[in-house]
Amino acid sequence: MDAEIIAIGSELLTPNRQDTNSLYLTQRLNELGVEVRFKSVVGDRMADLVLAAKTALGRSDIVIFMGGLGPTEDDVTREAVAEALGLELKRNSDIIAELYRRFAARRMKMSPNNEKQADVLAGAEVLPNPNGSAPGQFLEAQFGGARRLLMLLPGPPREINPMFDAECVPRLRSRLPEQHVATRTLKIAMVPESEADARVAPIYKRFADVQTTILAGAGEVQLHLRARAESLEAAQKRVDELAGEIEDELDDLIFSTAGESLEQIVGYYLQMRGATISVAESCTGGLIGERLSSVSGSSRYFVGGGIVYSNELKTDFANVPPRLIEQYGAVSKEVAVAMAEGIRARCGARFGLAVTGIAGPTGGTDEKPVGLVFHALADGRKTEVVQKRFPGDRERIRWFASQQALDMVRRKLR
Repeated sequence: MDAEIIAIGSELLTPNRQDTNSLYLTQRLNELGVEVRFKSVVGDRMADLVLAAKTALGRSDIVIFMGGLGPTEDDVTREAVAEALGLELKRNSDIIAELYRRFAARRMKMSPNNEKQADVLAGAEVLPNPNGSAPGQFLEAQFGGARRLLMLLPGPPREINPMFDAECVPRLRSRLPEQHVATRTLKIAMVPESEADARVAPIYKRFADVQTTILAGAGEVQLHLRARAESLEAAQKRVDELAGEIEDELDDLIFSTAGESLEQIVGYYLQMRGATISVAESCTGGLIGERLSSVSGSSRYFVGGGIVYSNELKTDFANVPPRLIEQYGAVSKEVAVAMAEGIRARCGARFGLAVTGIAGPTGGTDEKPVGLVFHALADGRKTEVVQKRFPGDRERIRWFASQQALDMVRRKLR
């Protein structure tokens, strides 16, 4: 059985608010073996809600409506679902009594419009809401000759999340067939999305029962694998089989098979080797150090370093000879090497990692354009250098540069 989630509220169609409830519900549904096939956001217009409800009921086994259950004129979820299903709304006296008790306990007078929160779809079960005034509703209904499970839930996260766990999960579990979802995430560093897909597409196309989604970011491609089966073991077996074949094909291009970040993987390798690292950063402005230190326990391997942005500090702190800067420029292979070796010696670390480049949008020339970055990694015996030119704006170039630098360390340690 598959599900559809409809978030209701005109405020969700503005730049100021976004739907986050569906993320939580999707996770809980996946744990029940339910895939979410569609998500939508609909404003508070009655006609739009009716159309959205009919569309969802026509294609999804489980439909969850979030929001629009309050007492105001624009709260029309109940009315829209009733019209879509051709059902009556009946005012529940027990809910009204509970609403009066709730207001009385707060020494407040209840305005009459609150009574609309007691309108219940014919045949629906009322879901209590200990954290708010609007109860939810659970309904098993027929639409177009097909059996559908519907839930009408309040919008505030502090109300919908506990209600879904306490009231909806048990009802769904008793009605769902035995089904489980297994997932794996593989992460690849510094490879274009097109190249990654060209190599793995012939593999994942043979696994028709495993859904493969490819997501690309700055310096990283993620392969999300999902399978559904009658048992978790069977679903996990199919996901692992596909993951294994992809790992054989891509080999060391994959830096994570369980969702870890690149900085976590670098930390694992450094600890395994009993090694430490220091950094000298120019164009990344401390981003590499921030990423390394964001991992709990990083003090065991991350010594520290410096943001050597100016030429003077490159010399004073990272021991870069002034003649190298004068001869080759601050953005050069020679200076990157000197920065890596200098910061390693100053900090007494096993490895020294350095980055210097032009993040833009100004400062580029024909000889040294925006996006040109030199990365260097020194270990006391040999210093490796990688020259790259990254696309994008300043933020994207800086992130690419940090990703490339960390991947250099990973490959060295691996």
